[in-house]
This record gives sequence, C-alpha cells and structure tokens, in this order.
Amino acid sequence: MTRVPGVGGADLERADLERAVEVAEAALTLDAAEAGALVRRLATPPAGRRWTALVDGGGVVMASMSGKDPGGGHIDLLAVHPREQGRGLGRRLVRAAEEWLREQGATQARFAGNPPCYAWPGIDVRYTAAACLAESLGYERHHVAWNMTADLTSADLSTDGEMARLAAQGVAVRAAGPAPGESLATPTASAGARADRERVAAFVAEHWNERWAWEAANASGLHYAERDGEPLAFAAWGARPAWFGPMGTAPAARGLGLGRVLLRRCLADLRAAGYGSAQIGWVGPLRFYSRAVGARAERVFWLYRRDLA
Repeated sequence: MTRVPGVGGADLERADLERAVEVAEAALTLDAAEAGALVRRLATPPAGRRWTALVDGGGVVMASMSGKDPGGGHIDLLAVHPREQGRGLGRRLVRAAEEWLREQGATQARFAGNPPCYAWPGIDVRYTAAACLAESLGYERHHVAWNMTADLTSADLSTDGEMARLAAQGVAVRAAGPAPGESLATPTASAGARADRERVAAFVAEHWNERWAWEAANASGLHYAERDGEPLAFAAWGARPAWFGPMGTAPAARGLGLGRVLLRRCLADLRAAGYGSAQIGWVGPLRFYSRAVGARAERVFWLYRRDLA
C-alpha cells in the first residue's frame, strides 16, 4: 500500500494518480464519466488542507482533515476495482485511512463531504456495498443530504424579461471573468478578469464563508448581480464538474428575484458547454429549484461518522 501524504495541495505521483483514476473509473459506476476528475480535484484541494491518498493496486482511499473542526477527519473517496471486490481490500483501506486521521489528531472519522473540495455530500444510497461496509465498521448514519437534477434539454432558462425588470431597478447582472476556457492562473486571463472574480469571491467570503468563496473563485462559471458597483448576489457552476452551486443573495437584496435569474444563467452556461443535465448539489430549498427550472430531487446521500478511539 502506497501512502501519499498531501499537505496544502501536494500532488500524487503520476503513476499513483493514474492508478487511482483507473480504479475510480471502473468502480464508481454512478459517476464513471467524471470519476477521474473527482480524483484529480481531491488531489488539488485548497491551500493548507491536510490530506492523503492510499493506493493499493486495485483500490484507493482519499482522506482529509476538516478546516472547520480540528477533530474532524473525512474519508473523501473510496474505490475498489470490481475485480478486487469481495477480498476485504475496502475494509483495509478504510482502516488505513482512519490510522492516518488519528495521526493528524482526528477524534472522529466521517463518510461525508469536506467542503469546499469534496466528491459527494456522503455515500450515495445506491452504492449499497459502500454503505454496508461503513455500517459493518461501526459507522453511524446521522444525516441525509440530497441533490436535485435539472434537465437542461427541456428547462426554461430564459431571463430576458427579468433582466429588463432588474435593469429598470438599477441592478446589473454580469458574468465574472475569466472568459470561458481560461484559468485565472494562466497569463491569458486578463488582470481585469482576475480582479472581477476576486471582488465577487471577497463578497461571498464576507456574507457567507471562506468555503463558498473558494468555490466561487475556482468555479468554471460565476455570475453576479450588482447595483452602484456593489455586489448583491452570486451563483457559480463547475467548482465540482457538472454541478451547480453555491448561490446566495445578500439579505438586503432578497425579494428581487435575483436567485432565479442567476440560476438560469449558470444552467444556460452548462447547456452551452454540452451538458444535458446538471446536478444542484447539497440542496436546501427544494421548492425554489423545482419552480425555477423544474429540478427534481434525485440523488440521496447518507452521512456516516464514527468516533476514533
């Protein structure tokens, strides 16, 4: 078993990374199209995060420490290649991850997403073997989370009328830089685009938290509303591949209908990028998303935890 310590974004060795990607793509059948991207995402977390990847031929587990709770450890991803399943490899990987978490000072291990850089909120209930493994190892199911799915082939994503209404109230709705296909870290991203993205991320940090700010700063697309140069609301997509979120409106601007407009603009971006559907992750207000874009509750996740002796 190869332990790959990661502190503040240290990369997996190329061979281990490719092996982990291969295993994830074979094992994570519900997420096969983006399994490789998930592994790479977890291997490039926010600066300062303590994390590790344990790779053992046909299996991989990735774990990290919570920045919010110093005693909280997270098992972020577990995958065992189908040809290796049924031999106890998953159990050994979880126990090895727990040992690493103890070394980092964790008093609790969680099968739960470690925002802002995570694969899923918890264990998708359709990954039955993973849920059974967690329970057999003494993990307690303590919470339920869910995603909603928006069908981009049929959803009404029009915003022209609402944009005109907002403009009459002095509210402008814009897309934050960089341009599509650019990265904030590349020389082609203009200084103005980077400054625009950073300004919106600072607004998110001020009104919500640093986790959402990281997602806004690293999202593929970011839309926001402002009046007199002051941001009022934001919505992001692609911080997690093919997912929408986070989104928020400052208290003083609620009731203007900004969330619906920003949501639709983000989903229109996803449709233009070739996606037929979008996941709205870790949802709270079911009714809002259902009415705004016809989204339906679909993926359900069980969150597990176990105290580490």
